[in-house]
Amino acid sequence: MIVSVPKTMRRLYFMTLLVAMSCLAYYAMSWISSWINPYEHHEIPEGTAVRAFQEVPHSPEALGAGERLRFYYWYGE
Repeated sequence: MIVSVPKTMRRLYFMTLLVAMSCLAYYAMSWISSWINPYEHHEIPEGTAVRAFQEVPHSPEALGAGERLRFYYWYGE
């Protein structure tokens, strides 16, 4: 089997350029994405943040699940 050195060098050069341009495109898109995104989604809330779900002990005079759902759709809260 005969291996052509110039042809091998051209292929190696092409693969190196392909990897370099791919990395450059990835970092450019990552930078643009972080620039466009107004806030970090995974940060822990601070200050007067309220939990969206709190376990409440069940009492007999409390509303049932169906009534709570009806009030949710009625008032939109």
